[in-house]
Amino acid sequence: MEKSIVIESTEAKLQAIFNRNDSDKAVVISHPHPLYGGNMDNPVVLVIEQACFECGFSTLRFNFRGTGSSTGSFDEGAGEQNDVRAAFAWLEQQGYHDIMLAGYSFGAKINCLVVSKGCMVMDHIMISPPVGFMSFDEIRKMPCAGLIVTGDKDTIAPPDLITAHIKRWGISPVYKVINDC
Repeated sequence: MEKSIVIESTEAKLQAIFNRNDSDKAVVISHPHPLYGGNMDNPVVLVIEQACFECGFSTLRFNFRGTGSSTGSFDEGAGEQNDVRAAFAWLEQQGYHDIMLAGYSFGAKINCLVVSKGCMVMDHIMISPPVGFMSFDEIRKMPCAGLIVTGDKDTIAPPDLITAHIKRWGISPVYKVINDC
Protein backbone atom coordinates (compact mmCIF):
# COMPACT_ATOMS: atom_id res chain seq x y z
CA MET A 1 0.00 0.00 0.00
CA GLU A 2 1.37 3.39 -0.99
CA LYS A 3 2.24 5.77 1.81
CA SER A 4 3.12 9.46 1.50
CA ILE A 5 6.23 10.37 3.48
CA VAL A 6 8.69 13.25 3.85
CA ILE A 7 12.44 12.59 3.67
CA GLU A 8 14.95 15.04 5.13
CA SER A 9 17.75 15.90 2.69
CA THR A 10 20.37 18.61 2.99
CA GLU A 11 18.54 21.91 2.69
CA ALA A 12 15.29 20.22 1.60
CA LYS A 13 12.34 18.14 2.69
CA LEU A 14 11.47 15.69 -0.05
CA GLN A 15 7.96 14.63 -0.96
CA ALA A 16 7.98 10.85 -1.45
CA ILE A 17 5.78 7.80 -1.94
CA PHE A 18 6.77 4.50 -0.33
CA ASN A 19 5.17 1.22 -1.36
CA ARG A 20 6.09 -1.67 0.97
CA ASN A 21 6.41 -5.17 -0.45
CA ASP A 22 6.97 -8.43 1.43
CA SER A 23 10.66 -8.91 0.58
CA ASP A 24 13.77 -7.34 2.06
CA LYS A 25 14.71 -5.69 -1.25
CA ALA A 26 13.99 -2.05 -2.09
CA VAL A 27 14.53 0.44 -4.89
CA VAL A 28 14.88 4.22 -5.03
CA ILE A 29 13.41 5.61 -8.26
CA SER A 30 14.63 8.98 -9.57
CA HIS A 31 12.68 11.09 -12.05
CA PRO A 32 13.51 13.17 -15.17
CA HIS A 33 14.82 16.73 -15.17
CA PRO A 34 12.64 18.95 -12.96
CA LEU A 35 13.22 22.07 -15.07
CA TYR A 36 11.62 20.25 -18.02
CA GLY A 37 8.55 19.01 -16.14
CA GLY A 38 10.03 15.84 -14.62
CA ASN A 39 8.57 14.60 -11.34
CA MET A 40 7.87 11.40 -9.43
CA ASP A 41 4.49 10.99 -11.20
CA ASN A 42 6.08 10.80 -14.67
CA PRO A 43 4.50 7.87 -16.59
CA VAL A 44 7.87 6.13 -17.13
CA VAL A 45 8.71 6.47 -13.42
CA LEU A 46 5.34 4.89 -12.57
CA VAL A 47 6.03 1.97 -14.95
CA ILE A 48 9.46 1.46 -13.35
CA GLU A 49 7.80 1.48 -9.93
CA GLN A 50 5.15 -1.03 -10.97
CA ALA A 51 7.71 -3.37 -12.59
CA CYS A 52 9.98 -3.27 -9.53
CA PHE A 53 7.06 -3.85 -7.17
CA GLU A 54 5.89 -6.83 -9.26
CA CYS A 55 9.44 -8.22 -8.99
CA GLY A 56 9.17 -8.11 -5.19
CA PHE A 57 10.84 -4.77 -4.38
CA SER A 58 9.53 -2.19 -1.98
CA THR A 59 9.59 1.07 -3.93
CA LEU A 60 10.45 4.63 -3.00
CA ARG A 61 9.91 7.40 -5.52
CA PHE A 62 10.42 11.02 -4.57
CA ASN A 63 10.48 14.53 -5.97
CA PHE A 64 13.87 16.18 -6.17
CA ARG A 65 14.28 19.46 -4.26
CA GLY A 66 12.11 22.24 -5.64
CA THR A 67 9.77 19.81 -7.41
CA GLY A 68 6.15 19.18 -6.41
CA SER A 69 5.87 19.62 -2.64
CA SER A 70 9.60 19.14 -2.04
CA THR A 71 11.20 22.21 -0.53
CA GLY A 72 14.39 23.87 -1.73
CA SER A 73 15.34 24.69 -5.28
CA PHE A 74 17.05 23.04 -8.22
CA ASP A 75 20.79 22.71 -7.56
CA GLU A 76 22.28 21.79 -10.96
CA GLY A 77 22.65 18.14 -9.88
CA ALA A 78 24.76 18.62 -6.74
CA GLY A 79 21.94 18.86 -4.21
CA GLU A 80 19.96 16.29 -6.16
CA GLN A 81 22.73 13.74 -5.47
CA ASN A 82 22.16 14.42 -1.77
CA ASP A 83 18.44 13.83 -2.35
CA VAL A 84 19.17 10.35 -3.74
CA ARG A 85 21.49 9.63 -0.81
CA ALA A 86 18.79 10.79 1.63
CA ALA A 87 16.20 8.48 0.00
CA PHE A 88 18.72 5.62 0.13
CA ALA A 89 19.46 6.35 3.82
CA TRP A 90 15.73 6.44 4.60
CA LEU A 91 15.37 2.91 3.21
CA GLU A 92 18.37 1.77 5.26
CA GLN A 93 16.74 3.24 8.37
CA GLN A 94 13.66 1.13 7.58
CA GLY A 95 15.86 -2.00 7.70
CA TYR A 96 16.54 -2.56 4.00
CA HIS A 97 20.03 -3.74 3.06
CA ASP A 98 19.52 -4.85 -0.55
CA ILE A 99 18.81 -1.49 -2.18
CA MET A 100 18.85 -0.72 -5.87
CA LEU A 101 18.72 2.61 -7.71
CA ALA A 102 16.64 3.10 -10.85
CA GLY A 103 16.48 6.35 -12.75
CA TYR A 104 14.94 7.75 -15.87
CA SER A 105 16.75 10.42 -17.92
CA PHE A 106 18.05 13.10 -15.48
CA GLY A 107 17.32 10.66 -12.65
CA ALA A 108 19.61 8.11 -14.35
CA LYS A 109 22.40 10.71 -14.54
CA ILE A 110 22.05 11.67 -10.87
CA ASN A 111 21.96 8.02 -9.77
CA CYS A 112 25.00 7.35 -11.97
CA LEU A 113 26.91 10.12 -10.18
CA VAL A 114 25.91 8.76 -6.76
CA VAL A 115 26.97 5.20 -7.65
CA SER A 116 30.26 6.36 -9.21
CA LYS A 117 31.09 8.18 -5.96
CA GLY A 118 30.82 5.06 -3.83
CA CYS A 119 27.20 4.51 -2.84
CA MET A 120 27.02 0.75 -2.24
CA VAL A 121 23.94 -0.37 -4.13
CA MET A 122 22.68 -3.86 -4.90
CA ASP A 123 22.23 -2.83 -8.53
CA HIS A 124 21.70 0.21 -10.72
CA ILE A 125 19.26 0.61 -13.61
CA MET A 126 19.43 3.45 -16.15
CA ILE A 127 16.49 4.20 -18.41
CA SER A 128 17.40 6.61 -21.24
CA PRO A 129 20.51 8.09 -19.62
CA PRO A 130 20.73 11.55 -21.24
CA VAL A 131 24.26 11.24 -22.68
CA GLY A 132 23.25 13.31 -25.74
CA PHE A 133 21.95 16.15 -23.56
CA MET A 134 24.26 16.15 -20.53
CA SER A 135 27.93 15.27 -20.15
CA PHE A 136 28.80 12.00 -18.45
CA ASP A 137 32.55 12.60 -18.86
CA GLU A 138 33.08 13.33 -15.15
CA ILE A 139 31.98 9.77 -14.38
CA ARG A 140 35.29 7.97 -14.68
CA LYS A 141 34.19 4.55 -13.47
CA MET A 142 30.95 2.80 -12.81
CA PRO A 143 31.09 -0.04 -10.31
CA CYS A 144 27.77 -1.50 -11.40
CA ALA A 145 24.91 -1.12 -13.82
CA GLY A 146 22.78 -4.20 -14.31
CA LEU A 147 20.41 -2.81 -16.92
CA ILE A 148 20.49 0.10 -19.37
CA VAL A 149 17.54 0.77 -21.71
CA THR A 150 17.08 3.32 -24.49
CA GLY A 151 15.21 3.71 -27.76
CA ASP A 152 16.87 3.43 -31.15
CA LYS A 153 15.55 6.88 -32.09
CA ASP A 154 16.24 8.59 -28.75
CA THR A 155 18.27 11.74 -29.49
CA ILE A 156 18.72 12.54 -25.79
CA ALA A 157 19.95 9.00 -25.00
CA PRO A 158 21.41 7.84 -28.34
CA PRO A 159 22.46 4.18 -28.36
CA ASP A 160 25.90 4.81 -29.91
CA LEU A 161 26.88 7.29 -27.18
CA ILE A 162 25.59 4.97 -24.45
CA THR A 163 27.63 2.12 -25.96
CA ALA A 164 30.75 4.30 -25.86
CA HIS A 165 30.20 5.03 -22.15
CA ILE A 166 29.57 1.34 -21.38
CA LYS A 167 32.93 0.49 -23.01
CA ARG A 168 34.69 3.37 -21.25
CA TRP A 169 33.37 2.27 -17.87
CA GLY A 170 34.28 -1.37 -18.49
CA ILE A 171 30.90 -2.71 -17.41
CA SER A 172 28.74 -5.47 -18.87
CA PRO A 173 25.10 -4.55 -18.20
CA VAL A 174 22.11 -5.98 -19.94
CA TYR A 175 21.75 -3.34 -22.64
CA LYS A 176 18.40 -3.09 -24.40
CA VAL A 177 17.75 -0.84 -27.37
CA ILE A 178 14.04 -0.71 -28.16
CA ASN A 179 13.29 -0.55 -31.89
CA ASP A 180 11.09 2.22 -33.30
CA CYS A 181 11.26 4.11 -30.04
